[in-house]
Amino acid sequence: LHKDQIASLERMAIKSAENLLAAIERSKERPLDRVLFALGIRFVGEHVARVLVRALHSIEAILNATRDELLQIYEIGPQVADSIVDFSQSPQNQTLIQRLRLAGVKMTSVAVKASKNDLMFAGKTLVFTGTLTTLSRKEAQDLTEQLGGRAASSVSQNTDFVIAGDQAGSKLQKAKELGITILSEKEFRDMAGLPKI
Repeated sequence: LHKDQIASLERMAIKSAENLLAAIERSKERPLDRVLFALGIRFVGEHVARVLVRALHSIEAILNATRDELLQIYEIGPQVADSIVDFSQSPQNQTLIQRLRLAGVKMTSVAVKASKNDLMFAGKTLVFTGTLTTLSRKEAQDLTEQLGGRAASSVSQNTDFVIAGDQAGSKLQKAKELGITILSEKEFRDMAGLPKI
C-alpha cells in the first residue's frame, strides 16, 4: 500500500493514510506468539502458541521441527504436533510465511537460557517504567510471565521489583518512597538470563 493510494479512497485523507500505514508498521512488531496464533494453525490457540514460542523462539524452528521434537515440548500433544507438521508442509503456507517475512513481520522471540533462571521471578510482581533500550515493553512483560512473574502497570506495596529505564518518572519515585528494589534494564536482563549486551 502507498499513502497516495489510500488517501484517494472515500473518506480518507493524507493524515488518515499516514496513520494507517504507521499502524501497519507497528503491527509488524507484534510478539511472535500473536503472529503464530494468527496463522490459524489448527489446535494452536493463544496458550499453545506461547508454549511453542517459549520453547523454540522462532517461526522457522517451530515449523521445521519434527513431530517427535514437538512432542518433547511440555503441553504439546499428538494433535498439535501433527497439525503443525501438516501446516508446515503445505506449499501455500510456506509461501505465506515467506511473504510475511519479506514484509518485515517479526519472526523471532527473545530466547531465554534454559537454566536456574527458568522461574527467576516466580510469585514476584514487576513494574516497568521509563524507556527500555534493548527490549520492547511487551517483550519485557512477556519475559516476566515466562519466568513465573507478573507484570503490573502500577507500583504498590505488593510490587517486588521496579525496572527503571531511561526517563523513568513517578513510578520510580513511588518505588523509592516504598523501599521497593529498583533494577536497571541490565540487571533485569542478567536476572532473566538474557545474553550480555
